[in-house]
Amino acid sequence: MMHVVLYQPEIPANTGNIARTCAVTGSFLHLVRPLGFSTSDRYLKRAGLDYWPLVKLSYHDGMEEIFSAFPGNRFFFLTTRGALFYHQVAYRPGDFLVFGRETAGLPPELLAEKKDRCLRIPMAGEVRSLNLANSVAVVLYEALRRQDFPGLV
Repeated sequence: MMHVVLYQPEIPANTGNIARTCAVTGSFLHLVRPLGFSTSDRYLKRAGLDYWPLVKLSYHDGMEEIFSAFPGNRFFFLTTRGALFYHQVAYRPGDFLVFGRETAGLPPELLAEKKDRCLRIPMAGEVRSLNLANSVAVVLYEALRRQDFPGLV
């Protein structure tokens, strides 16, 4: 199983779409507080529709909480400043894909400690970034493809 971490997500529709992607791939979704919305938000629920009961979901008060709970797992951090492209990794079950806030990404101090695990999606230079939900889908499906889509039909 893959893990997707959203660090302080701000837009409910993105989180709803990501929850749906996690449900259909059997991936675990971790939300790091504070969230920029209520989890009862109608836009969040609407984006996930009837998939919410199928989402493996947990809430955390910070990244250290996740690192402590999963000390043997590998963490990859998606950022426009990553040294490696996301497709250059040999993903394994249990890996974590960590994505930052829509407006600010991941904190620089977190990335500074993990430079060798920072990945990026190639983009044209004049465009700031992809939508968060699209970024999660692109990277998660590549990670699953590299593992021969375990458990998916």
